[in-house]
Amino acid sequence: MSLKAFGAKIFASIIQRKINKWANNPIETQEKVFKNLIDAAQYTAFGNDHHFDIIKTHQDFVKHIPVRDYEALRSYVDRVVEGESDVLWPGKPLYFAKTSGTTSGAKYIPLTRDSMNTHPDTARNAILSYIFRTGKTNFVDGKMIFLQGSPEMTDKNGVKLGRLSGIVAHYIPNYLQKNRLPSFETNCIEDWEKKVDAIVTETQDQDMTIISGIPPWVQMYFERLIAKTNKPVGELFKNFNLFIYGGVNYEPYRKKFESLIGRKVDSIELYPASEGFFAFQDTETEKGMLLQLDNGIFYEFIKAEDFYKENPERITLKDVQLDVNYVMIISTTAGLWAYNLGDTVIFTSITPYRLIVSGRIKHFISAFGEHVIGKEVEQAMLEAVEGKNINVTEFTVAPQITPLEGLPYHEWFIEFDNQEQVDIIALAKALDDSLQSQNSYYFDLIEGNVLQPLKITVVQRGGFNDYMKSQGKLGGQNKIPRLSNDRKIANFFDK
Repeated sequence: MSLKAFGAKIFASIIQRKINKWANNPIETQEKVFKNLIDAAQYTAFGNDHHFDIIKTHQDFVKHIPVRDYEALRSYVDRVVEGESDVLWPGKPLYFAKTSGTTSGAKYIPLTRDSMNTHPDTARNAILSYIFRTGKTNFVDGKMIFLQGSPEMTDKNGVKLGRLSGIVAHYIPNYLQKNRLPSFETNCIEDWEKKVDAIVTETQDQDMTIISGIPPWVQMYFERLIAKTNKPVGELFKNFNLFIYGGVNYEPYRKKFESLIGRKVDSIELYPASEGFFAFQDTETEKGMLLQLDNGIFYEFIKAEDFYKENPERITLKDVQLDVNYVMIISTTAGLWAYNLGDTVIFTSITPYRLIVSGRIKHFISAFGEHVIGKEVEQAMLEAVEGKNINVTEFTVAPQITPLEGLPYHEWFIEFDNQEQVDIIALAKALDDSLQSQNSYYFDLIEGNVLQPLKITVVQRGGFNDYMKSQGKLGGQNKIPRLSNDRKIANFFDK
């Protein structure tokens, strides 16, 4: 065992004790976070406008601070972007993380001195927690790669502006810098396809042991490695044994990944966003990721089915229930207050608090009242392909409200790696059966002859990459929505 591996084991034990301390005292931890947030921001413009001086309880908080999304908070964010201090959080932010908003255009998420370190620290803790529970350390001496956005930044009124993954790249600890690939120059390539090709060139002869990124873009990297070397990834990187991912559910990609790698590898799921680092996988035997309760984020939850009602109930961690679809609301040390992140989550455990990301509150199909969510279509796909020789590259679902003939239906756009070997009719039936078993509203609509069973439209190889390229969103942290309540994506494939 190398000195670095030995040190990693000791460090992992220290970090795990800290994790256990707050995980075993979740409510007290969140109450402390709540108090610290209110105290710290009491004299900001937002704090003055919302009576932070008299907020003592969660009930006070709900009374004075409404739930807002980015657009509703924008008047305050714009003041921060223009250079004003003490608006949402004391002082000025260190960075703005630029993201693409579907309704707001470009979004500028503030990252403050208090919030910034939680991103690299939580990612580090996820790996150390894995080391603690598995005892595996052989990967720490090899090379690691994170497929990410460019680390180059610009200036926005005296504050550095960039993509979150590029900003976090500047916080890689010194002891890991020599292990990290690709080079700074390659990471700065903006054209995603050229960047992937350059990464292939830099890494194909290296001892890669950790590979990290959003699954569809890592898949592109793997496919280009194989195309260039004529070797499976696992043979090329004999010591590659840990895949770290986030952004989308890995399960629909797992079978394809194992085919590209040539064997199974361990994986760690993360739940990061520009607005905060919320959870990471802390077990190989149970479902869900451990909600991070001690990193300056106070959580509230609203039942997804109630979200668009007037004055829906906002609850804290102590009142959440298992298997309920919630919209997650956050307040953070970056100055986001009662902020609707847009994600929906389901708790899989409350001792400790673990959750899965079930989708986006705006990403659903309910053209006929069925309210099908991302988790359901992903589960349907997993069940439909299980045990079959079906390799799905990517898919999305949209309603077809006005078909040329017959009843309306859900249209599944699927790109296969081996389409010629797939029985499309049988797959469509398996998908529909699974969806009916999961969603009683969908079942009733099929049984009542309001909808006909779903139909599959096969997307040509590379079609989803073509779509993302057409939107200027190829690579990086971008991903295809699993489902939409309109046909904006579908119209691209219709053409």
